[in-house]
Amino acid sequence: MSEEIAPERIAETLRGRIRSGELRRNTRLPTQRALAEEFGVNRGIVRQVLALLEREGFVSTRGRGAPAVVSAPASDHPRPAGVEVADRIALAFQAERVSIDAFTLTTETLSSALAGPLIAISAGELKPRSITVRVLLPSWDAPLAYPRLVTDPTDPRPIARLRELTRTFSTSLRHQLNSLAEMNLVPEVSVEIRTVAVTPLQKLYLLNGSEALTAYYTVVPRTVEYEKEHLEIYDVLGLSSKIFRSSSDKDSRDEQEAAFVTESRLWFESLWSTISRPLTLG
Repeated sequence: MSEEIAPERIAETLRGRIRSGELRRNTRLPTQRALAEEFGVNRGIVRQVLALLEREGFVSTRGRGAPAVVSAPASDHPRPAGVEVADRIALAFQAERVSIDAFTLTTETLSSALAGPLIAISAGELKPRSITVRVLLPSWDAPLAYPRLVTDPTDPRPIARLRELTRTFSTSLRHQLNSLAEMNLVPEVSVEIRTVAVTPLQKLYLLNGSEALTAYYTVVPRTVEYEKEHLEIYDVLGLSSKIFRSSSDKDSRDEQEAAFVTESRLWFESLWSTISRPLTLG
């Protein structure tokens, strides 16, 4: 597995052929078998690459077994976290050793993004040797700037609701990943969740040490239900925030992107190894 070409390299090669006109709009791509032979990978990886290109707007599918057709490429604008994080994590799980570091308000987006790879592992379609996940969350005891009641910043209910959501998503995340080791599907699994006494103003995901996904948390007023009451709060919507991606892999030609990934790793490590504290989920 470690000698196979990376899925992102396959996707970028096909994007380049489409942008250059080598693969023209409304023409068929080579078959999955032909692509698998060309790049020296199995057809499962080819299907995942084609699915990614379809979501980006570069190709469209015409039914099971039929070759994909070239379509107009999507714009290069950043995509919502609920879409982009899932796609990038799906590609990250093609590696033999998977690592994810995340700094976020809750683990909702991460938990959602992991659903696909975990199903693929359970089905035997993916077989990573190790998975290491480290998550940094805001401390429940810190004076967070949000979520907060619009009319009363001191009302404890928005933070109590955040605490319950965090506990639910984090417990599920830990259980699902650890169960892979318990069922002998992945030899090595490590899941650590820690907290820092800060309000996250942006989220960060570091994938396999070579890719950084970042998004800003935009504060919005919205109505939520908690303990059978409707609360008007200032909150953030993590799944819809736009993701910006940077890469430091050997195929990246952008030195600033590579430097950003390196600095992001150092920043995360500085929090993790100094002022963070283990989160007790109970």
